[in-house]
Amino acid sequence: MDNLKIGVIGGGLMGHGIAYLLAAAGHDVGVFEPAAEIRASLPQRLASIRDLLDDDGAVLTRISAHDRLAPAVKDATFVFEAAPEKLPLKQTIFAELEGVTAPDTILASNSSAIPTTEIGRELKRRDRVIGTHFWNPPHLVPLVEVIQNEKTSDAAVARTLELLAAAGKTPVHVRRDIPGFVGNRLQHALKREAIALVAAGVCDAETLDTVVKAGFGARMAVLGPMEQSDLVGLDLSLDISEVLAAHLDRTAGPHPFLRAKVAAGKLGMKTGEGFRTWTPAQADEVRERLRRFLANQAQGRRRQSAS
Repeated sequence: MDNLKIGVIGGGLMGHGIAYLLAAAGHDVGVFEPAAEIRASLPQRLASIRDLLDDDGAVLTRISAHDRLAPAVKDATFVFEAAPEKLPLKQTIFAELEGVTAPDTILASNSSAIPTTEIGRELKRRDRVIGTHFWNPPHLVPLVEVIQNEKTSDAAVARTLELLAAAGKTPVHVRRDIPGFVGNRLQHALKREAIALVAAGVCDAETLDTVVKAGFGARMAVLGPMEQSDLVGLDLSLDISEVLAAHLDRTAGPHPFLRAKVAAGKLGMKTGEGFRTWTPAQADEVRERLRRFLANQAQGRRRQSAS
């Protein structure tokens, strides 16, 4: 795909990674970030990605930071919004984007759960609004869910899939704009059952994590749940479901155990305790282990595609 001008709204946790991966694909990227502190830290965070992936320093020259929206998206073919998960804020951003972009500019939201049907409901050209759910960190995790809402044109879907595939991502077409899309619904279904098991005293949180990492999680990167069902046979899957389905958690809304943790200020690694207890050193070790694992995977994919 030819060099394009692309806008990214938000230079925080997700926005800087999205900007980097698009610049690494050869595009010129303008990042709008209204917060001066976040904007000032952007060069250092982008340089950290470059160093992690051992990329050419020229990647960073294709990214510019802006304190106003219009200059960041001037002449943009695509705009990716990565603002906080607040519907009114996203609606305001998209309304402003509609006034400063070309009629055929694709306006994409990186929301993890909010349907773009709602984000773009008041826009005049809703056919160009699309969901692009990147996974954190976006410059390392290959998947992007491309969500088509009730008004998104087929052309916008095709152009977005093409852009992301050319940038080395693994884009998938999600054909219904439902809360949580595909990935987060699966992830939170697992978390719901995990929380219920710990709350009921079946096992502690550390044991549960071990079961996932050393058990079925060890094969999930190469064997999805539908593949696994077909592999062992749907007859066996049905037999197991007949026994288990009635016993799975059916709590309406977030589990009381989770609500109680949050109410007590036990928020996880950032407070030293959540489902498990953490020293600062232990928390840093987990973050580094994840960062290095994902970086090694990303570098492996690059080597494979180059061979």
